[in-house]
Amino acid sequence: MAEGNNFVKNNEVVVEYPFMSNPQDAAPINPQASVLEALQQLINVVAQLRSPDGGCPWDLAQTPQTLIPYVIEEAYEVVEAIRSEDKNAIAEELGDLLLQVVLQAQLASEASQFTLKDVTDGITQKLIRRHPHVFGDTNVRDAEEVRQNWEQIKAAEKGETPAETQLLSRKLSSYSRKLPPLMAGMKISQKAAAAGFEWQDVNGVWAKFHEELAEFQQAIEQEDKTQQQAELGDLLFTVINLARWYELDPAEALQGTNKRFIQRLTSMETVANRSFSDYTLEELEQLWQQAKAALKNSNQS
Repeated sequence: MAEGNNFVKNNEVVVEYPFMSNPQDAAPINPQASVLEALQQLINVVAQLRSPDGGCPWDLAQTPQTLIPYVIEEAYEVVEAIRSEDKNAIAEELGDLLLQVVLQAQLASEASQFTLKDVTDGITQKLIRRHPHVFGDTNVRDAEEVRQNWEQIKAAEKGETPAETQLLSRKLSSYSRKLPPLMAGMKISQKAAAAGFEWQDVNGVWAKFHEELAEFQQAIEQEDKTQQQAELGDLLFTVINLARWYELDPAEALQGTNKRFIQRLTSMETVANRSFSDYTLEELEQLWQQAKAALKNSNQS
């Protein structure tokens, strides 16, 4: 997205983008506008982007399915901003995530499925129903009782019996549907272990790891892609179980590895005098080790 410059016009802050040939074309943003007015302006902007008459070709080409990666990406960027404790970054990333909500609602509205009003009405009524201790006469002792009531009300809304809600498979299916794969794998592993699906000691997990590694290697050599994927999944799930036994977070571990890889690559780029493709594998390995050592010394100092 292009970044704009602000100027004042008729006591309103106006955002001027580089592609605007005339500052008068800029859209005014009223700093005194209410939250609802500001939200309505966002809704109007998204509707214009999706308009067949003068809209944006990229936005017009999108479907709910093509936008899935952006929903996930923006959600992760919100998490990263919160962890950074940078209030400006948090506000910006929440705005990007809000855009995805409004855009999905716009697409659904165009298909006569639902509107943003349906979305907001739905979550408002859900919050009221599931907080009878706030909006009704129910009394609760603590946060745990609030959680239990929430789950009971949620089950009743879905027509589930108390017995059905206690089924382990029902709980694990929910994790699989709603959480990122690594996080879901850890939750499933934890709940299954608590229910008795557990090794006697960590040696059993290591034995399972080596068993799954051998099966994955065999699948790579002899099986089709479907079976290879299945064996890779089994191997990864076993690694998640190892992480659980050693009280490690696999998602955080992989995130750390991604960051370190990028940091080392950045360090290599600062000393490289030509394209990486022009280096031999041995030369790249030498640059990699130098970058690894430099970053290690930097972190220790």
